[in-house]
Amino acid sequence: MASRHLLNPLAPLGVPTPSALDGVPAELERDLRAYGALLIQQAGIMLKASQVVMATAQVLFQRFWFVTSLKHFGIRDVGMGALFLASKLEEAPLRIRDIVNCFSYLDSLVAYCSTPPYPPAATFEAYVPMDYFATEFYDLKDAMVIAEMQILKRLAFQTQCGLPYGHLVNYLQVLELAGEKDLVRRCWGICNDLLQTAAPALYPQSTLALASIYLATRLASPPIALPLEPVPWWTHFDTTEDDIVDCADMLLRLYRQWGSDPRGAIEASADGGEVQGKVGKESVWRRVGRIPVTKAGVRDLLATRYGVENGGGTPR
Repeated sequence: MASRHLLNPLAPLGVPTPSALDGVPAELERDLRAYGALLIQQAGIMLKASQVVMATAQVLFQRFWFVTSLKHFGIRDVGMGALFLASKLEEAPLRIRDIVNCFSYLDSLVAYCSTPPYPPAATFEAYVPMDYFATEFYDLKDAMVIAEMQILKRLAFQTQCGLPYGHLVNYLQVLELAGEKDLVRRCWGICNDLLQTAAPALYPQSTLALASIYLATRLASPPIALPLEPVPWWTHFDTTEDDIVDCADMLLRLYRQWGSDPRGAIEASADGGEVQGKVGKESVWRRVGRIPVTKAGVRDLLATRYGVENGGGTPR
């Protein structure tokens, strides 16, 4: 078995998250996790950050919510803090001002696309960057720096983040699938999408890579059969079929919840992750416009829609 320091710190399976203990429904927690990771991905693309930086930030983001409730921190602030921290961990630091401006732009874009008559994102041209000395800029900058410190504090400085991409390449070669270019692209897209779920904080990066192969081969047309003789294919990779299926199912639940066609969503992620398409019958940005990005917004939504009292002002 590999040394513990070579693996991602993982949350125990089957244990309620702090958000669940605070009364946050599982569906809303999935929405908030996915939207926060989506903001990180889109901001990273705008800043021309590497995929390693964006993926590391998303892993830190997902890990954070296993030690803290979504009632106590906003996904926008934690997303900014995670991206800022990841850029330093990967020795490709991003400027505070650039990160703040990108998240502010995305806030404005979402508000624009989710307001009747729901115009397409391509027509959005009204954004004006904040003044460097504006109060709003300083508030967002302070929120980002505080979120970065909270991530480090609550994760006890365990910031090592193994990513699934290297495992994916090796496993495709072992299974003699590396020459299937369309399949490889789908697998890569699924790895990207898995970072929008809690999977990176629950399963080793090797299991994420295997889950992407498992799902991609079944979504192929026609489906690609993986070898079951003389032994099932997953036994070669020190994992279990249950873990692979459970990991893949986490992503399928998110697709179903957002009304996405798995094949279309995976193709979009494989093409770089920049949001262009639709979720069901509405644009992605209109869909996420209903999801609060601040802790106050989450508390108000819980109180009005789910009847959950605010209470508990002290973060866990």
